[in-house]
Amino acid sequence: MTYVICEPCIDLKDSSCVDVCPVDCIHPLPDADEFEGVNQLYIDPEECIDCGVCEPECPVEAIFMEEDVPEEWEDFIEINAVYFE
Repeated sequence: MTYVICEPCIDLKDSSCVDVCPVDCIHPLPDADEFEGVNQLYIDPEECIDCGVCEPECPVEAIFMEEDVPEEWEDFIEINAVYFE
């Protein structure tokens, strides 16, 4: 399992979660060129170690463990995975 960033992150892109991630699996990084034109942050499911430190740091409660993603945001599981294909 992995963590997933959902709808509340759209157009906010607060980087509090990026700052605490011990494996830098949240992309795009705020200072990266790819940050422009992307409307939210994404967690790389291959890099995520499921530590959970990002979840309480999100000011809009957009981060969920994959199996806990609310039903109305379940499409973000695939959206997040597709970003890294």
